[in-house]
Amino acid sequence: MKILLIEDEKILADTLKILLESKGFQVEVVGDGESGAEYAELGIYDLLILDVMMPGMDGYQVARRVRSKRCAVPIMMLTAKSDVADRIEGLNAGADYYLTKPFDTRELLACINALLRRQGNQIDTLCFGNLELDLGTSILHCGDRWVRLSAKEFDVMRALLQAGGRIVSKETLLARVWGYESNAVDNHVEVYIAFLRRKLGSIGSQVTIGTQRRMGYYLECEDDDR
Repeated sequence: MKILLIEDEKILADTLKILLESKGFQVEVVGDGESGAEYAELGIYDLLILDVMMPGMDGYQVARRVRSKRCAVPIMMLTAKSDVADRIEGLNAGADYYLTKPFDTRELLACINALLRRQGNQIDTLCFGNLELDLGTSILHCGDRWVRLSAKEFDVMRALLQAGGRIVSKETLLARVWGYESNAVDNHVEVYIAFLRRKLGSIGSQVTIGTQRRMGYYLECEDDDR
């Protein structure tokens, strides 16, 4: 699970990053609202944790901008503003939960897990055609045949399966699998697509990874007319 933390207080941001990564989450931190909104609009995160009081674009504005792009990612707001009117403004802006500072980390983690469950992100498998990816074991199944994926192969295949046959750009795969600020380049994506194609062939799946020139990759079945 990838979390985008938009928080301008560096000490708090660093503390939360360490906490969440210790629980198995991948966390990217952004220190201002404008950059945070741009990151969020990539659509590669499973959850946004958003401070309200930030210079420039505040948390309410960020949430409204994200929702205006029809991005359904869960949003949790963190703020010292505890008045009922502030909570209402946050929820109306598009937040799913409003947690006031100071907060207990146990409550924070419980809220994160509840939001992810509510969004249906904690499912066990992803399917397309005769292909099934077990999210708990990183095993790709086709009937009785199966193959285990490496961490990067798993992340790429998961992104393609979640797209459900829609095109996923190289830029999106780079950001989602290697990180928005990674030094990875297009060739990294191409290499892992090649790995996955071989593994799909090894288990006899009718699902293949198609290429749309200059746009990206998509899943298709042999009997598709695409």
